[in-house]
Amino acid sequence: MSDLKALIFDVDGTLADTEQDGHRPAFNAAFREMGLDWDWTVPLYGQLLQVAGGKERIRHYLDEFAPGFTPPGDLDRFIGDLHACKTQHFVDMLERGEIPLRPGVCRLIHEARSAGLMLAIATTTSLTNVKSLLRANLGEASVRWFRVIGAGDVVPAKKPASDIYHYVLEHLDLPARACVAIEDSAQGLRASRGAAITTVITVSGYTVEDDFSGAAAVLEHLGEPGMPGRVVRGRGPGNGVVDVRYLDSLLPSRHPGV
Repeated sequence: MSDLKALIFDVDGTLADTEQDGHRPAFNAAFREMGLDWDWTVPLYGQLLQVAGGKERIRHYLDEFAPGFTPPGDLDRFIGDLHACKTQHFVDMLERGEIPLRPGVCRLIHEARSAGLMLAIATTTSLTNVKSLLRANLGEASVRWFRVIGAGDVVPAKKPASDIYHYVLEHLDLPARACVAIEDSAQGLRASRGAAITTVITVSGYTVEDDFSGAAAVLEHLGEPGMPGRVVRGRGPGNGVVDVRYLDSLLPSRHPGV
């Protein structure tokens, strides 16, 4: 009998490789639309990703890279309007089918549902982005497959703080020991492990050099039949394809005395 009751997914970099070719160009499109000459290059965006949250990222950019910039009016409103503009560009990209799910994500979600597991999301990205990504790749009904969607500003402190995971656990009404989180970054790992949740990492382009100490396993991706995911560190699935049985085997209850 499985001890695993729920899977909790991060979104950006985990469900889909959204950062470099999704959020970054959406930010740049918003800058152009609002008459700004900023350009977030691939290397610069990698630095900015150390700050969780889009609005927080804009504020950090202003502090560190554009300290002489004077916003037109109230700063908080300017940042909010700019981020809303960026979100619309990102949603437009999703609706055009430009941001697919990562290997194995669709398969694992369907398998988890068939096995009766609960599904949840724990992310710093906005609820609009989450729903748009799900609908674009899994269909209109897919939003309802997730018992809890912890997104955006639903908690005051974003990753690497553990608030979003505590929020999700509370609303799932499950203990951490019954869940597995799937993340792609050191920040996400700190958040999930801070809530004592067993965590599997699927590295993305921006996070491949992160410190993943404390992860149950670090994998290239979740894998598909005929396209197994490479094991970066830890014990991966024997066939390179992450399934419910493998995830259940990682839970602390499967390793008494450890």
